[in-house]
Amino acid sequence: MLPSTMQVFERGWLSSNNILFAGSGKTVLVDSGYLTHAQQTVALVRHALQGRKLDLLVNTHLHSDHCGGNAALRREFGCRIAIPAAEAGKVRDWKEDELTFIAANQQCERFGFDETIKPGDTLLWGDLHWQALAAPGHDPHSLIFYSPEERILISADALWENGFGVIFPELEGESGFAETRATLELIAGLDVRLVIPGHGAPFDGVQKALATAFARVDYFVADPARNAQNAIKVMLKFLLLERQRVPVRELPAMLTRGSLFIAANERYLQKTDTELAEWAMGQLLRVGAAEVVDGILINRD
Repeated sequence: MLPSTMQVFERGWLSSNNILFAGSGKTVLVDSGYLTHAQQTVALVRHALQGRKLDLLVNTHLHSDHCGGNAALRREFGCRIAIPAAEAGKVRDWKEDELTFIAANQQCERFGFDETIKPGDTLLWGDLHWQALAAPGHDPHSLIFYSPEERILISADALWENGFGVIFPELEGESGFAETRATLELIAGLDVRLVIPGHGAPFDGVQKALATAFARVDYFVADPARNAQNAIKVMLKFLLLERQRVPVRELPAMLTRGSLFIAANERYLQKTDTELAEWAMGQLLRVGAAEVVDGILINRD
């Protein structure tokens, strides 16, 4: 059960979940979803605030599905924005390549920030104290937030009920598996009764989720190409969630516009552009996540 000062907006997989705090102090929203859902996010927040203003928007990390609504929320509510301290320079100078928006072939409207949060900080949201903890792996600079009072963990993409987010650093030859494992070990050391993930419903049973996640890390470490294959499938599915319909003939050029696709392919799969597109499409078709009709790849939920 959530405290009365918290609300979770569970979103579809294109947008991250949003968490709203409205206690006796400032109102705070954690994560803002994807750009194409920004007006839906604004409407959800406006309805939940019931006439109160939004004081602060916090990002767990700066992937497009977690910060794509930042600019729209700032325009609507005039809220301050807080980001992980390690990302300040990239946002200040708007280095889209380093922020992975271009690399993943995704969209994010430019936004600014007013505050930064670093590991070790303690925040007061919804009349509860939250510890900011470093959670590298999926993203090197991701933060998660833990309330010792309520034993609640806001886990972003570091832990889901059935896994975690793509380990992106490994696609470009950087370390990510060890960091993912260390983050999971950090979570295992916390007394957690409820996890609010970046995607999917809040869940208890954290030990079961951790066991699944540790096994998944082992699976990727045994053969890093599996992480690359998973990443390509996930990124293509994300594009389909956003666009819904993509001409099959455009897939090779679409995938190779994103440097993360290129890096994963060159390092682990070594396929031609056409072979890569056919392989990725085939993976989605095999599990029923897409279908082809008259030469169009169509998203299936």
